[in-house]
Parts: sequence; structure tokens; C-alpha cells
Amino acid sequence: MPSIKVTSADFEAQVLKSALPVFVDFYAEWCGPCKMAEPVLEELSEAYKGKVIIVKVNVDENQELSSKYDVMSIPTTIIFKGGAEVGRQTGFSGKSTFEELIKKAL
Repeated sequence: MPSIKVTSADFEAQVLKSALPVFVDFYAEWCGPCKMAEPVLEELSEAYKGKVIIVKVNVDENQELSSKYDVMSIPTTIIFKGGAEVGRQTGFSGKSTFEELIKKAL
């Protein structure tokens, strides 16, 4: 299942008001580590289907969201539960780090 792309216009509905925890990947098309993370995120979206929603936010196209959530470097991943941030990771350090982040919200 491909990750869902979210914009400033639908961030509140897709992320903050979600009944399930939402794992948000702040990325850019030109970012090498972001591209390395993509297949891992696809794998995790299948593994946690029905438990966690994985979405992507393009920082170049959604600068106000990046600013609002203090995203200073990419990739930055933030997990939200009940509309609140419950965990954050800056950089890509592998699948296990992403899974630890997801487990904070389960």
C-alpha cells in the first residue's frame, strides 16, 4: 500500500483527527536519505495496516507545516496519536528505529 501524500489543506483531517496513530514522513524529492527510507516505509505500511497510517508531507510544497512542527532537517518522522505528537526521529537510521517510533503510539 503506497504511503498517502498529505498537504497543509488536509493535514488536520488526515493526521490530527485520525482514529488511528499516524506516522508522518516529512521529506523532499531531492533528499537521498528520504529515498532510502521510502521502501522501508512502504514495508511498514503493510506490516502495520489497520493499526497505523503512514503518510508523507513534501516539505518543499508544505513549508508552513514544516515550520509549525519545527522540521529543520529531513527526513524527519513524527508519530501522532489523538492529534498529539508522541515521538519524533530526525534522519534515517533503519527500519528498527521507525518501528520503535511506531510502538510509542500503539
